Amino acid sequence: QVQLVESGGGLVQAGGSLRLSCAASGSIFTINIMGWYRQALGKQRELVAKINSAGSTIYADSVKGRFTISRDNARNTVYLQMNSLKFEDTAVYYCNGGPQTDWGQGTQVTVSR
Repeated sequence: QVQLVESGGGLVQAGGSLRLSCAASGSIFTINIMGWYRQALGKQRELVAKINSAGSTIYADSVKGRFTISRDNARNTVYLQMNSLKFEDTAVYYCNGGPQTDWGQGTQVTVSR
């Protein structure tokens, strides 16, 4: 089972940017789809973005045009570039690659108004 460690979160003003990283304990080369998810306080976890091994991406409507997911298989790392952050983006962000991966601790993103 591949373990994942998310990092890069923090406190940022609305309109600002953050880049999240998800480092895997093993190879993600064979994991077709890697995704970023988030869970706001009192809400269910939701999909933010996914990327497959060919580099095709899918985004939640709420983040389209603002967030960019990418992956570096050589570094076993998945990234989430977040621009034009909004208060509503405040949440704990997690990455996951399906049954082959464990859920990590997540990284807190807080956007102030």
